[in-house]
Amino acid sequence: MSTPDPRKPDPRNRAAGRTALMLVGVVVTMGALAWAAVPFYDWFCRVTGFGGTTSVAEAGADRVLDQTIKVRFDGSLDRGMPWTFKPVQREIELKIGETAMAFYEAYNPTDRVVAGTATYNVTPYAAGGYFTKIDCFCFTQQVLQPGERVQMPLTFYVDPEIVEDADAKFVKVITLSYTFYETELPEEQASLALRPQEPTNKSLYRGIKWPT
Repeated sequence: MSTPDPRKPDPRNRAAGRTALMLVGVVVTMGALAWAAVPFYDWFCRVTGFGGTTSVAEAGADRVLDQTIKVRFDGSLDRGMPWTFKPVQREIELKIGETAMAFYEAYNPTDRVVAGTATYNVTPYAAGGYFTKIDCFCFTQQVLQPGERVQMPLTFYVDPEIVEDADAKFVKVITLSYTFYETELPEEQASLALRPQEPTNKSLYRGIKWPT
C-alpha cells in the first residue's frame, strides 16, 4: 500500500473548499436579493395597492363623483409602545374624489420623551390603491414630550378610478388602520431627553394642512 505524498494537495480538500465557497456565494447572493426586494416590494404595493397599501398624491382629485363611500378609522399600538393612540372620529362619509381630513390622537403618559412611527393598511385590499393620502402624520416620525397630547391630521381622498375597477367598484366601506411602533429618538431629541423635564400635559394640532 502506497503512502500519500504530503506535498500534493488532497483532492478531497480542494472539493470541500470549492463547496464552501459556493455556499458562501449563495448566501451572499440571497442576502443581496432580499435587500433589493424590500424597496421593490414597497414600490409594487404602492403602485398596485397590493396588501392594502395606499397611494400618495400632492393634490386632490381632478373630479368629484356623486357616489359616496364610508371610511372607517382604526388605531392600535405595538406591544411595548407606551402611548395611547386612537382616531378622533370613527367614521367619515364622503363623495368619491372629495378631499377630506381626519384626526388621530396620541398621548404620552410617561415621564420620558418617546418617538414613534406609524404603519398602515387599508381593507378591503382591492381598495388600497385608490385610497390616496395628500398629507399624513405617518409620513414622518412623531416625537411626544412627557405628558404631551397631540391630534395628528390625515388629508385624503378616494380616487374616482375606483368605480372603474371590477374588484373595487362595489366597495361601500373602506377601513384605514394604523399601528404605532416606538422608534429611536432623533439625535437632537435624545440629547434633550437626558435633561429632567416636567410633563407638558398640553393638547395641540400637529402639522395641519387644511384641504382647499
